[in-house]
Amino acid sequence: MTIDLYTICWNEEAMLGFFFRHYDALVDRYVVYDDGSTDATLGILQSHPKVEVRRFQRVVPDSYVASAQRHHNSVWKESRGRADWVIMTAIDEHLKHPDLAAYLARCKADGVTLIPAIGYEMVTTSFPSADEMLAHTRTVGAPLAKMNKLSIFDPNAVDDTNFEPGRHIARPTGRIRYPEADEVLNLHYKFLGIDYLVERSRLLNTGLGALDRERRWGRQYEFSAAEHQQEFRKVREAARDTAAPGSDPTNRGVRKKWWRNRVGSEGEDHGASSAGQDA
Repeated sequence: MTIDLYTICWNEEAMLGFFFRHYDALVDRYVVYDDGSTDATLGILQSHPKVEVRRFQRVVPDSYVASAQRHHNSVWKESRGRADWVIMTAIDEHLKHPDLAAYLARCKADGVTLIPAIGYEMVTTSFPSADEMLAHTRTVGAPLAKMNKLSIFDPNAVDDTNFEPGRHIARPTGRIRYPEADEVLNLHYKFLGIDYLVERSRLLNTGLGALDRERRWGRQYEFSAAEHQQEFRKVREAARDTAAPGSDPTNRGVRKKWWRNRVGSEGEDHGASSAGQDA
């Protein structure tokens, strides 16, 4: 089974160690599109034996988000005929399953072609230690419908993903078959202490274009320190341990499973209002 992973990267030296530690045992090839990093990111990427580094192109010059949307809907198509699965994700998104490789093999055997993941906004009081496996050591988070994303799919079965801005919703076409039940989590690690949240948001705000601001894409990056504090408190209050014995993080409190007919019927989403890296 061959797996290609596609992602966009910009000044992620603090997160790349966590990212690779999480995915290395699963992924055969990373295709990383860098958006002009100025920290140690490029050196880290170039030293990884599985990484192909490419330059991210802002095909919509005044919008990072619109450019990323077009990017996400096209770049994975080169994996047709060479990969069994594509993972489309962000550096701070960790897909979690008790045994993801075995699960993907089972899905392949069952004819499943798309595997959405249930989103959580993870939260910590301080930035993790450099050697941690975040999906195992930082398991507290709040369910967040905006992070319910199509992150894994068969490039040979899907014609088009039709991602909306930020990949928060997809309208795929082709040979479409979802799992009967949802088993994969999408753990979003941005609320890693208030200091990291504020600094990362400040940086991402500088990358927004005029069209992004006009359409209020990435508006959470413009928050004041007080607004970030408020969002941080909100996530912490709504958070629970996704790894707690007997818990069912794929369903409890989860809503807006856009790939299900019962959209909005699974409960209430108590997570924060700001989440996506791209929008």
